[in-house]
Amino acid sequence: MTVTIRDAMTDPALFGEQFGGESWAAWRALLAGFYGLALDDAEAEHWHALTGRTAPTQPHEELWKVVGRRAGKTYDAALLAVYEAAFRDHRDHLAPGEVATVRVMAADRAQARSVFRYITGLIESNPMLTAMVQRQDRESIELTNRTVIEVGTASYRTARGYTFAAIIADEIAFWRSEDSANPDSEIIAAVRPGLATLGGPLIALSSPYAKRGELWEHYRRHYGQSDDPVLVAQAPSRTLNPTLPQRVIDEAYERDPASAAAEYGAEFRTDVEAFLSREVLDGCTRPSPLELPPVSATSYQAFVDPAGGGADEFTLAIGHRDGERLVVDALRARTGTPAAIVEEYASLLKTYNVREAVSDRYAGSWPADEFKRQGIRIEQAAKPKSDLYRDTLAALNSGQVELPPDSRALTQFQALERRTSRAGRDSIDHPPGGHDDRANAIAGLVASSRRAVGEGIRKLCTM
Repeated sequence: MTVTIRDAMTDPALFGEQFGGESWAAWRALLAGFYGLALDDAEAEHWHALTGRTAPTQPHEELWKVVGRRAGKTYDAALLAVYEAAFRDHRDHLAPGEVATVRVMAADRAQARSVFRYITGLIESNPMLTAMVQRQDRESIELTNRTVIEVGTASYRTARGYTFAAIIADEIAFWRSEDSANPDSEIIAAVRPGLATLGGPLIALSSPYAKRGELWEHYRRHYGQSDDPVLVAQAPSRTLNPTLPQRVIDEAYERDPASAAAEYGAEFRTDVEAFLSREVLDGCTRPSPLELPPVSATSYQAFVDPAGGGADEFTLAIGHRDGERLVVDALRARTGTPAAIVEEYASLLKTYNVREAVSDRYAGSWPADEFKRQGIRIEQAAKPKSDLYRDTLAALNSGQVELPPDSRALTQFQALERRTSRAGRDSIDHPPGGHDDRANAIAGLVASSRRAVGEGIRKLCTM
């Protein structure tokens, strides 16, 4: 007997207690339509409101859900993982020794743990499913039907070589990587071949963010397109979770309307846009080497972006002027004990005959004190970070900067966002959960170098 997603969500012997209530009616209609089930009038009304489509006539291959916060996304992701693993039998299509994998990819470890708790809770709530568990560890559950549920952070490195029964991409709009400015695109491209053997679905769900990335592209191309195998749904938080207090949403709109419209209204943000294109960065990047050695009779400048520990990197950029261009000769980034890093950087600065450097203005006085002990004078930047980035944008666009082939620095530059506040003021910074230490050090070097040139010209004019 085939168990449909509607059966799983309403049968008291399965998950009817968790998903059978009226508050889950819109979710049930969306998932029933995704799997190609016939919809009754009430479900069809929910379906059209969520997808902008006429009633479905067949199952879909992909589901992209643009959903507000607190709408039940994580619980839904857990339900789909358990349904695809326990109620869809792939054994006839598996080679000897092969297993089908249902992979849930989350934005970070905390989110992955949350999804996994929901998955284990659903399985442990049902004696039949509990009996199917063959082996379980902190990130996976292997079932007796040769299917494994795996939960982890989003990474293209772990996405190859699997036979996937389903891919569930949780909070895909917020996937971040220090190695790529577009990790969502790379990961989705990596997992699609693994879905081909079993024809399993790709299911992505997230609150929206800026108008870029896989979630936005799928929304732009597929939302409201009937008979399209790629289904896109969009729903504010209370549409899918009417139990969410309206007060919570109203207070969020009072604090920050643009943010609340994305987080609870499921609207893509219009106040966030990309700062730099990859084409501009590639045009300014030398092919090699990563670091240029010091040359005698050359005047060098330096900028440091200190970090006091944690995931931030303590970064140093050294460069020189070559006519109108600034050449970034060296870029170093370290984590560890700040005093030891200062000693290393002071030694490097001296090899370039640099005795003075500029520091990020938010670093406080301790970097100056530490560098002074090593014979290096530190001056704080005259401008905040956003202004440094604005100066750098003009220099990069005009080809007046030569960047080192540091992939992480280029990724950080490409990930930078320009945000417009309610007062109309722009700010430039890394995306939520991201880092920009290397980009900031280069931007500071560009700005301080241009300032030094300007001061030199003014001195000549007054002689």
